[in-house]
Amino acid sequence: MSLSPGLRILAAAAFALLALAAPASAARDTFSKNEIVQAASGFFGTTSAAVAAAVERAFRDYGGPNAYIKGEEGSAALVVGARYGSGMLARKGHGERKIYWQGPSVGFDVGANASKCFTLVYNLPDEDAIFQRFPGVEGSYYFIAGIGVNYQQVDNIILVPMRTGVGVRAGVNAGYLSYTRKRDILPF
Repeated sequence: MSLSPGLRILAAAAFALLALAAPASAARDTFSKNEIVQAASGFFGTTSAAVAAAVERAFRDYGGPNAYIKGEEGSAALVVGARYGSGMLARKGHGERKIYWQGPSVGFDVGANASKCFTLVYNLPDEDAIFQRFPGVEGSYYFIAGIGVNYQQVDNIILVPMRTGVGVRAGVNAGYLSYTRKRDILPF
């Protein structure tokens, strides 16, 4: 079946418009660097320049996140440790939802701390996909402008927690964080 030249031009124009619309739609589903810097600066109570420096690497590596979590947490360890936190999960275009996290750790690690935590979330297909365990090694932190950052990943979902707070905790540990709908006393 052959199309007339007019229909071929119309079909080509329609495909070109669809190709242009797809990236724009994807961009609307993610937060811009400016949106994240403003949200994190207000939450941490720090300057935009300090937060921008902390999120620069994540944006360079992964682009804009499609969700973020802002909350507070506490942790303590003496070889074996535990972390507990709660906050709000915000998905681009979907509002906010209460979320909890807890997890054990083990390693050459001692101390306690309380932190504000702002986590960038990449490739979250829906809210329910966050409710699982995310492994991590905490000694792999890097600090930028007083904000500690590390990475956690399960399948295609990537979490980039940024923490700032008070306390003394030194060493290296491995563990996981389990994100849940309800507060759980056991860190497992």
